[in-house]
Amino acid sequence: MKRVLRLPSLLRLTLVFLIALVFQNCSEQKIKETTDETMNITEYLRANPDYSMFLELLDLTNYASFMNTYGTYTVFIPTNDAVQEYLNSIGATSLSQVPLADLQNIAKLHILDQRINTTSFTDGKIGTPSLYGQYLVTGAANKNGVSSVTVNKEASIVASNIELGNGVMHIIDKVLRVADKTLAQTIEADPNLTLFTEVLKTTGWYDVLNKPLTNTTDIDSYLTVLAQTNEVFAEAGFTTLEQLKNRYSHLNNPLDLKDSLNLFVSYRILPRLQYLADIAITPSLVTKAPLEVISAKLSKDTILLNEDVFNGVLEKGVAIDRTISDVTASNGVLHFVGGNIAIKKRLPAPVYFEFTDITEFRRLTAFWKKPAAAYEKLTVDNAGIDVTWDGKASDGSAYLAYNKQADGSSITSGVGGCWGADVCEIYRFRDANAQNVAFKTPVIIKGRYKIWISYRANGTKVGNVKVFFNGIELPRQVNLSEGGNTDTANTPETVLESQGYKRYATPWSSRVNCRLVGVVDVPTTGRHTLTLQSQGSFTNQSWFDIAEFRPVEMNQLLPKFVAGKSTLQY
Repeated sequence: MKRVLRLPSLLRLTLVFLIALVFQNCSEQKIKETTDETMNITEYLRANPDYSMFLELLDLTNYASFMNTYGTYTVFIPTNDAVQEYLNSIGATSLSQVPLADLQNIAKLHILDQRINTTSFTDGKIGTPSLYGQYLVTGAANKNGVSSVTVNKEASIVASNIELGNGVMHIIDKVLRVADKTLAQTIEADPNLTLFTEVLKTTGWYDVLNKPLTNTTDIDSYLTVLAQTNEVFAEAGFTTLEQLKNRYSHLNNPLDLKDSLNLFVSYRILPRLQYLADIAITPSLVTKAPLEVISAKLSKDTILLNEDVFNGVLEKGVAIDRTISDVTASNGVLHFVGGNIAIKKRLPAPVYFEFTDITEFRRLTAFWKKPAAAYEKLTVDNAGIDVTWDGKASDGSAYLAYNKQADGSSITSGVGGCWGADVCEIYRFRDANAQNVAFKTPVIIKGRYKIWISYRANGTKVGNVKVFFNGIELPRQVNLSEGGNTDTANTPETVLESQGYKRYATPWSSRVNCRLVGVVDVPTTGRHTLTLQSQGSFTNQSWFDIAEFRPVEMNQLLPKFVAGKSTLQY
């Protein structure tokens, strides 16, 4: 030590500096690990005591930590008053007294695994289901002269679009309740549906509507009911079950599926989970009555059922009461109709199926049928509802795409010569990538039809395509490299038709063509499967426009499709 003290002062100062530097390097450094200081959902709730009770619910169910992780969630947060009101309604004084399973279901019902702002809300269901599996329904309501957005027809949004690090929050004034009653129980609990309940029990359909779901993730396993209130029955002249039996039960056995009263009920039950938002875009609704459908169309803000024009005569339809419909049950959804709907005899009618009019493309709301040009691919993950294909290539070497030309473009180039100026594009339509592409058609009424396939020709690297209807191969193939150069020969259209071709669009473009692929007997009214199968290794794009199903006795040349638009020319 003495030797150190004898060192010159400058050297001693240098030594002290070096020792301090070593200690500094050994000390823990505080490093900022994130560049985003926006609070996550759980952090926000902990910082706001107005929502402490719902935070407690999340803590009890272990969803608090879940909502503090990375994600893109939408959460509906009830206020403390709303949670207290819920506790009062079930006779509990604290959340700890509520069964854990009930709290978990409530938590899941309030969370959606996608960021959704109120600007995306419509008068109907939110497109993404809750984590519980049930859909939430939004709408507009006026309470005490104040308009607000409602959720599930009861809760009002009091604050919205609170952007957080892992999602968006909306504050509501009521706790959302899980729909735990079946359709049968929901109907029976409504005092305005007593006669409808009696009819359900008499025909045996009550038991069907009372069955719990075995797979809550399968939309096809749900049911949809179009109910008639006592008032609607009374307007049609029915106030008792006996009156309905006398009018409809022609076999005097309502339990018989062929009995007219049984058909009266089954005609009001639809397969699948179909909210008003789904019905509004579905022109024909398949029912549980064999081979019978209900037509649907949207007139302004009203959904009309069975309003059709036959032989030039308008048949007035029945409206769905939107204000009280969209009632979620544990096994389906309930709607209310404003009139007594009757089964109609349906004759075969033409169906013009655009290959672009499928769920997978309709989801592209920013592009589908918009005026501007668009090109959007379907990935492996977002196909499988209305279109499927084999050999999906995860590397993107094969895909389907929505290909649209801007409205008003020249019809002689691009896809403007096609109906609606859009086509379904299949890239690398070939074995091991996408040889078989199967589409679900719209509802086709039972009957005999000619099937025409319209497409835009491609000059090279494409070839023949086989067409299958419900798995049965049709006799003629489509040659995708064959254009519609028939105008130059001035061939009469009737001659072309006899050869299995026609000029389906007007004005006509040589870039498009239409091929008759066969005649089919459609055995049942409903949706069917149309499959396209490539017969070679196509390395270029294939473009498909329309599949026409025209009754055999119908004019096969008219109406024509207006090129570049979505209208018909008669």
